[in-house]
Amino acid sequence: MSQPLVEYHSENHIATITMNDPKTLNAFSTPLKGAIIDALDQADQDTDVRVIVLQGSNNNFSSGGHIGEMLENGMESEALVAKLDFMLREVAEVSLKLRNIHKPIIAKLEGAVAGAGMNLALTCDFRIAADNAKFVQAFVNIGLIPDAGGIYLLNQLIGAAKTTELVMLGDKLTSDDVARLNLVNSVVSKDELDASVLALATRLSNLPGKALASMKHMINVHAFAGLNEALDMEVDQQTMMAKTADFAEGITAFMEKRKPVYQGK
Repeated sequence: MSQPLVEYHSENHIATITMNDPKTLNAFSTPLKGAIIDALDQADQDTDVRVIVLQGSNNNFSSGGHIGEMLENGMESEALVAKLDFMLREVAEVSLKLRNIHKPIIAKLEGAVAGAGMNLALTCDFRIAADNAKFVQAFVNIGLIPDAGGIYLLNQLIGAAKTTELVMLGDKLTSDDVARLNLVNSVVSKDELDASVLALATRLSNLPGKALASMKHMINVHAFAGLNEALDMEVDQQTMMAKTADFAEGITAFMEKRKPVYQGK
């Protein structure tokens, strides 16, 4: 029997949601997105659950968007734009869900934390990273802009200057790099990751849940009030990028495993 795309486990007031598509390093396909939403709804509605942990299988959090799905209707412009528009709206729904659930959500980060995977981690309330995690805002490498609220979230968390650097250059970052930017709460060894996440989740589960929910609501109002508008803007901007020659070159080069040659068109 095939394994489910998302595994759900609840114990001691902690719900653990595991993205489980190791062949793609847990890339965000439409089926995976649907399964994540279902699992988040289950955790949200279960009054016994006080804390949620989001993690990836096989020692990777997520490689980001599912390139195979993006190209499943071919490279013809109209079909590709329609597919990108659909996928952007899907991942945006996950971002909003993570913020709108008024229970603390911990992102357990290891291995690949790339693209939309990195941005969804930024949407969570806490982030604990293993020392083997690799972070990247990879979108510029194929001629696109960040999705899942990436630019908005980074601006809120680290300001415009560093956001510009991360999204325009698309450099790979280590766990120590993102810790210096205050994008994770702590960095631990890979061997300590499970215990560190469990310790934080257990601590949160023993705190007054209604007070934590009220705090998250207030943080949303003060720090994330513009997230909806930012997600809508991403769809508009990404639609324009999908029609460019640079995107066609970027995605072709990615598939051919070569360096792209951009013309600014």
